[in-house]
Formats: sequence, structure tokens, C-alpha cells
Amino acid sequence: MRVKTPYIEALKKQQEQGANTAEKSGRPSKSSNHELSPKKKMSDSYHKVVLPLAQDPWLLDNYLNANGHIRLGTLFMDLDALSGIIAYKHTGESVTTVTAAVDRITINHPLKELCDLELSGQVTYATGRSSMEISLQVARVPSTGGKVSKEDVLMTCAFTMVSLDPTTKKPTNIPPLQINTEDERRLYKLGENNYNAKKELSKTTLRKQTPNDEESDLIHAMWLKQLEYHDANISVHKPDNVVYMDSTRLYSSQIMQPQYRNRHNFMIFGGFLLKATFELAFCCAASFSHSRPAFLSLDPSTFDNPVPVGSVLYLTATVAYTDPPLVDVCTSPGVDHKESPFTKVQIRVDSKVRDIEHGHTKPTGQFNYTFLLEKSIKVMPRTYSEFMIWVDARRRVERVAAVMDDSEVTGGNHVATRDAKHGITE
Repeated sequence: MRVKTPYIEALKKQQEQGANTAEKSGRPSKSSNHELSPKKKMSDSYHKVVLPLAQDPWLLDNYLNANGHIRLGTLFMDLDALSGIIAYKHTGESVTTVTAAVDRITINHPLKELCDLELSGQVTYATGRSSMEISLQVARVPSTGGKVSKEDVLMTCAFTMVSLDPTTKKPTNIPPLQINTEDERRLYKLGENNYNAKKELSKTTLRKQTPNDEESDLIHAMWLKQLEYHDANISVHKPDNVVYMDSTRLYSSQIMQPQYRNRHNFMIFGGFLLKATFELAFCCAASFSHSRPAFLSLDPSTFDNPVPVGSVLYLTATVAYTDPPLVDVCTSPGVDHKESPFTKVQIRVDSKVRDIEHGHTKPTGQFNYTFLLEKSIKVMPRTYSEFMIWVDARRRVERVAAVMDDSEVTGGNHVATRDAKHGITE
């Protein structure tokens, strides 16, 4: 179970402790005493869950959409819950562990038919500080006595979890990993590379670095196209398959109810946020393209602040980038380039939370989803803020492409464009 205490009991306990908490609020909190365990093996945290979807129609009912396809948002909830179980197997129960980021979720082989699914994973990177990377996969359940083959793997993903002192709410150290085999060394190296890449990325964000020369040229080229579209003296009109970014936005808001709380009772479960952001991103891609999008990946996304039970969650989905883009560095004036029959579209979902009185607002995360569309369509930014969203998304696309190339060299895999439209997950 994700939670261990009925909400009404947790609420009563919190109210009873309220007076004591108020008395202690002026005093500095002392760190909880918990012993740091020695190094742990990857296998110590391994956990597996089987979803008998092909055998249990009532269980399947919870995972189906109107078309009889598997709801990816529901699987994302399960994956986040599984990452929490794995994290606590590694750290023990003396710390509070939260989801800090989803580093990637990638479709490897589209699911073509309903079957039993096996969700499994383990901690694959932990140095002894507060964070750990957990690698997970969703696969067809193998035959009795068999092992999951590469072709049976539907989805792979990586979550970054952070352990906090339950009293001070500050990061606390956890056991490092003990590496015993070559395969474990490979997994650990991938996690280390991912960790270092995120550190480097934080130094090159658009808040710290202006667009480079190539990006500036692309921004200028798109601005010139805008002028052409609005110049009455030029017989160039905006094509029907070019859509302005500001017209792609979709919004949602909802009160955070206790049914989606995490195991600590008063904050919302990270898997619920994944589900909510994914479904809004799917709707945004469908609204933008007037077609049914196929999910390709969740690109690196962050959980910046917790979402309290009882708060109001606001989500904004925007088409941030399309590939092939409207203009590219290879585009030459006067050259007619052949249109691709497919478009990859990146949807950015920004989330923020407000208390019910709407007195305080906090950003809670940014989520970046990539879908495949079976048509040629482009997004076009118009304001400086939209150009920065476009540049940021373009950088992310290039980084993810580089990571995918590296993962293939080290034995990974990702879905081919021609296969993405034939799966039964959405």
C-alpha cells in the first residue's frame, strides 16, 4: 500500500500535535538520529510487481481508456510508487524519501496486445549522499521459468529520489552502493554520467547563459518569417500547418484531495502529478494537431516543491517545440525542403500550487513530454518569452538525442518512429 494510516487518523494526530508544534516553532529543530548503514548491493533494493491484466478484467478496468488501450498515466503512478518502495529498501524507514526528478521515461517496444505486465527495478546509483537514481522497467511477464528478453521490455525509466531528515526536512546521507559485477558497473556508470550531465546542465540554463550564435540566428529567421506573414506587400501567407505557440496552451486546475496523498499523509503523491501532467500534455498535443498523438518519452523533468493536500494545483501545457522545426540551421533561402510525414512534438507542462486562500504561490515542477504525430505541423513562437521556451526545448531535444545514442552503444534501446503509432498505450 502507498499509505499506511487512514487520513482521518493522520489528521487527528496532526491536530493534537498542533499546540506542541506551535510551542516548538521558535526553537531550532534537531536532526533525527539514524545510523548510516554500510554499503548495500544493488540486489538489496530490487523489487518486482506483476500486474495480471490479461487474467483479471476488474484490475484491467483501472488501466483502460475509452479505446481499450492501456493508460500510461496510470502506469506512471505505479512506477513512482514502485520507486518509493525501492528507495526505502535501500535507505530503511528512518528517513523521508521524496521524488526529486524523473530523468527519463522511454517507450522501448510498443505494446501490441493486452498481456500481464511486470514492473521491476533497483537502485543503480548512490554515492552515500542524499540522492539516488532508481532504474525501472515495464515488461511482458515471461513464461514460467523464463527471463524477460530485450524485445519484451515495453518501457524503461529512471527516477531520482532524495532522502530527507524527517525532523529538519533537510537532505541526509544514505548508504552508498557496493558494485560487484560488470553489469552493475555499467549501470552505475550510466547513473554517474546522468548525474554529471544534470550538474553541467544547471550551469547552462537560459537564466545563466544567453542563446548562442546558432540559436540567435534561428530566432532571427523565425522573426523574419513572422514579418513575411504580416507584410501585405509580400505574397507569403502563414501556412495552415504553422500554429502560433500562444494558441496551443491548455490549462487545468484542481483541489488536491487526500486520496492522492503520499505515505507521509499531507503531501500529494508524485505519481499523481505525473498522471495529471501527462494527460494534459496528451490533450494539448491532440488539440494542436487535431490527431491522436503517440507517446514517445518523458524527458528530464523536475519536482521543485511539494504539493500539499488541500492546495490548488494549476497546470499549463504548451507546445514548446516541433521536430522538424519551422526553421533550421540547414535551411537555405529559396530551397524547397521535402516535408516529413511525421512530427515529433514536445509539450511543456508547468505546474504551480496555491493555498486555498490564494495568498501564496509556488512553482512545483516542469514536465516535458514528447509525442509523435502522423502529420506535418510546426509551432511558431512570437514573443521573447516564447522564443526562450522554444530554445530551451530545442536544447533538451538535442541532449536527449545524445543520451539515446550513448544508451544504444551501452546496450539500451528506444522505439523506432515507424513503430510508435501501432502500440496500445496512450
